[in-house]
Amino acid sequence: MRQVPNIAGVLLLGFFALFPLVYSGGNYDYVMHVLITAFFYAILASSWSMLAGYAGQFSFGHMAFMGIGAYGTALFCHYFYITSEPTGICTEFAFFGNYFVIKNAIGVTSTTLDQDCLAQAMAVWGDSVSVRPMPVLMGIILGTMAGGLSGLLVGLLVLRLRAAYLALFTLGFSEIVKAVISAEIDITRGQAGLELPALFENGVSLMGTTFDKTDKIPPYYIMLGLLVLCLALLAWLARSRFGLFVRALREDQDAAAALGVNTTRYKVYVFTITTAMAAAAGAVQAHYVQIVTPNLMFLLQMSLVVAMAVIGGVENFVAAALGAIFLQILLELLRTSFTIGGVEVDMTVWRLVFFGILLMITLRFFRNGLIAPIIAYFYRSGMAEETVAKRKTGAPAS
Repeated sequence: MRQVPNIAGVLLLGFFALFPLVYSGGNYDYVMHVLITAFFYAILASSWSMLAGYAGQFSFGHMAFMGIGAYGTALFCHYFYITSEPTGICTEFAFFGNYFVIKNAIGVTSTTLDQDCLAQAMAVWGDSVSVRPMPVLMGIILGTMAGGLSGLLVGLLVLRLRAAYLALFTLGFSEIVKAVISAEIDITRGQAGLELPALFENGVSLMGTTFDKTDKIPPYYIMLGLLVLCLALLAWLARSRFGLFVRALREDQDAAAALGVNTTRYKVYVFTITTAMAAAAGAVQAHYVQIVTPNLMFLLQMSLVVAMAVIGGVENFVAAALGAIFLQILLELLRTSFTIGGVEVDMTVWRLVFFGILLMITLRFFRNGLIAPIIAYFYRSGMAEETVAKRKTGAPAS
């Protein structure tokens, strides 16, 4: 029976892996979009679950680090180019026979690209000079690194604090990041947002089929693969000595320190790792939707991630990920309005009410979430019988 969760996990992964290939219903692109978004929230919820559920560090800044990852790749891909000739008017550096060009910021006030130094150079060059954007993969890597580095700096500053202080600090940090991005119109374009290239701007061949940049299958597998990678890394960490130490922090930080655990170091480690995962999800999602705005970092979005983790099971990152997928699909299904007794119920408004009711019921009656107890039941089922059998034979209990 204890192998049931492993088998169920493989079957569930197989289902999601094969779904795009076998699904033939209507609204294909819409269904795929919902699942891609669900995987995105699953990465955020599972990484936040590792931070809050395993390490006991409650943070409201997860969406801010996601935004840093998204804006990191957006700014890189928006302003950095490679040319075969120097422009003479942009900031540029020699780069293995080519030139690494940084465009100047023109904000949203200009109605033309006349102030864009690279555009001016290209108007003179015509087609005689090669101009290439930076690789999207490099932007995603840099965005992930920016989020992880930001998490490291914030962790070093604040993780000596405890309880509500960390939550308040990260809440303030999140608002500062959003305010700075909104205010720096010349660089980030403020509320107008920054456009990004697609994950595969020139299309991609997959399984013998060529997909253009608007197809949903490539980003679907990219986001699913990132989710599986994050869950595998979290599982490895949770089962290692690192996981033992961070759980000790959650249970009794003073006792862990008395036993020799460097509590601040491990809190910084887990904070940095989980914020880097959030940044990676934000970077990939940004290239999928091809635009980023400060609205990504609203407190409501952070509340949604927390609710997904809580409803799934905050002390189990797999349950938190499944809770995010379940709730994202449920919220989309609840968009359909219906009529009762001649009265039309507008579910675009009421769906959030049902979501709130589900959250309150979970907090009141299922404090370990709705999915985590199911996983725990199958893991623990048969454990007592196995222990008794091993004691009879003299074998050590697992």
